[in-house]
Amino acid sequence: MSLLSAQVQSYMERSSWIRRMFEAGIELKKQFGEDQVCDFSLGNPDLPPPACVCTALHEIADEADQPFAFGYMPNFGYPHVREALAREVSREQGLSVAPADLVITCGAAGAINAFYRAVLEPGDEVLCPAPYFVEYGFYVENHGGVLKTAPAHPGTFDLDVAALEAAITPKTRVVLINSPNNPTGVVYPRASLVALAGMLTKKSADLGRPIFLLADEPYRFLAFDGIEVPSLLPLYPHTVVVSSFSKNLSLAGARVGYALVNPALPGKEELVGGIILANRILGFVNAPALAQKLLAKTLGSQVDAQIYAGRRDAMRQVLDAAGYAYPLPRGAFYFFPQAPGGDDVAFVQLLLEERILAVPGKGFGCPGHFRLAFCVGENVIRRAEGGFKRALEKAGK
Repeated sequence: MSLLSAQVQSYMERSSWIRRMFEAGIELKKQFGEDQVCDFSLGNPDLPPPACVCTALHEIADEADQPFAFGYMPNFGYPHVREALAREVSREQGLSVAPADLVITCGAAGAINAFYRAVLEPGDEVLCPAPYFVEYGFYVENHGGVLKTAPAHPGTFDLDVAALEAAITPKTRVVLINSPNNPTGVVYPRASLVALAGMLTKKSADLGRPIFLLADEPYRFLAFDGIEVPSLLPLYPHTVVVSSFSKNLSLAGARVGYALVNPALPGKEELVGGIILANRILGFVNAPALAQKLLAKTLGSQVDAQIYAGRRDAMRQVLDAAGYAYPLPRGAFYFFPQAPGGDDVAFVQLLLEERILAVPGKGFGCPGHFRLAFCVGENVIRRAEGGFKRALEKAGK
């Protein structure tokens, strides 16, 4: 008899392909050496944090002998951090955000879970376009919900608003989008978001209750070629934005992010209060004190996005030289090429034989593609060119 619940047993059986490939990479590196493996499996930023993070850590260390230096604070976070974050988010989103509109959380994942805990009834549906980040399904099920998907436009992976509309039912409570997108790198254009907002306004009226639009935005800072990442807040009042500082400050393990309730949302105080309570009763209590203090001293800074732009160019050159088909990512740090032969799991195995780690599209609800994370050194990307070519040749045979 298993010690685990049936649900967790099933989760372990279909556990994240990302983690599986990451763990396979650990074994390959042990066997052949770190410099003989090209690991594109995990979106774990390798760039060091900006210099201001080191300076801030020293300053915080000097304050550590004060009473309650890292003690409890309000569940929404330190008030002074909330105020500083409101100023920064106002700049990013292009409209005025008050501190009372924000809850500081344990990363974007903590924000998503607290939001779902606050708004979902058992059986409620969360709808998102596919492909999507694999953990989304687990987060919804944590709170008795059901994840439903609708396909994005094939080839471009832009939003298919008609497909989303067709998938809405009386149980739909939330539509979830992620732009810039993991795993495709697509940035949804303003026209698509305006169409989405219009559709949700109409469907909410039909249902007699609002459908929330949840925008997951940890890659907002990383858009290439001057492309716009439009704010959803002016487009749809029932928008909630979640984000983190895992990518732009390279603080993935610090676990600090936020939930932002649209200032224009009717009754926003009730929703913010619900998220704050959920943040506590889920066991997060509050975002880590040290990470919050770091945030207050480093907001407005970020890693050098041009380094990622150079890596995108390098990966494009390598994939083009080998003959792969893919949409050029406009943001984030992922490519999502077509799997030669159509079987993404089999093709990822061919790459593994070449000591190249990728993630099957099946893990993102989109078989027939595979994901490559280019948050690695350019030398790793260049070194993989021969292996990409040989895997493609094997697939052809």
